[in-house]
Amino acid sequence: MSTSGVAQHALFQLSGVGKSYASGRSAVERLFSRQRFYAVSDVDLRVTKGDSLAIVGESGSGKSTLARMMVRLTEPSAGEIRFKGVPFARMSRGEHAAFRQQVQMVFQSTTNSLNPRKAIATTLAEAIGRDGVPVGELLEMVRLPRAVLPRLPHQLSGGQRQRIGIARALARRPELIVADEPTSALDVSIQAEIIRLLRDLHRTAGVTLVVISHDLALVGELCERVAVMRDGRVVESGPAAQVLFEPGERYTAELLAAIPKGITARRRGD
Repeated sequence: MSTSGVAQHALFQLSGVGKSYASGRSAVERLFSRQRFYAVSDVDLRVTKGDSLAIVGESGSGKSTLARMMVRLTEPSAGEIRFKGVPFARMSRGEHAAFRQQVQMVFQSTTNSLNPRKAIATTLAEAIGRDGVPVGELLEMVRLPRAVLPRLPHQLSGGQRQRIGIARALARRPELIVADEPTSALDVSIQAEIIRLLRDLHRTAGVTLVVISHDLALVGELCERVAVMRDGRVVESGPAAQVLFEPGERYTAELLAAIPKGITARRRGD
């Protein structure tokens, strides 16, 4: 396949993408500062339809900033992001509206991302709009009973709230979901349930996944490709089996060494 053909089939194409902020301890210092802090630097990345890509790294590596740029919650300071071949900077109003429907995000903290004063039925109805997935079908997709609909977020468990977050992301039939640390606030047993749910949605519903995580054990179960970030840069990327079991970078090997040995052994035996 030619390079142009590959580009045409990419949902996302990131070229030289970076994000910098003014340095300084106070707002005034940052206003006049000429020094810059680079959260993300010179990232090249491609996401194709049907992909399951994990972006991994330690806290502060830039992975969440990169995710926010991909869903247009943060604009890049450098480089270019294209969605279906159209640069973000050149999107028409109609293309931007379509992008908002086709790309959704699942947030790490359901405490902050779900309105505490709105019943789950209202939250989902607002996400569905006029032509989204019916509520009953949404609940079936995320394996929740209709009994959750009249409840407020604080009346649900952490795992149930995260399922509602996933349901809300699915409401407009998106092509791609970006999940930012989707299991980090959950108990280990609930983490496994959310991993299975996301994996099944990818396999059966055809949803393209980009998963942000510091947990390499998690991404080994969920994703087919891995990109490893350090200090704002992608230092290694490739098929999950290669990156996780035959890392080419010392930093990746150090991250893998931090995984509990039982989990690592189980993954190798899967």
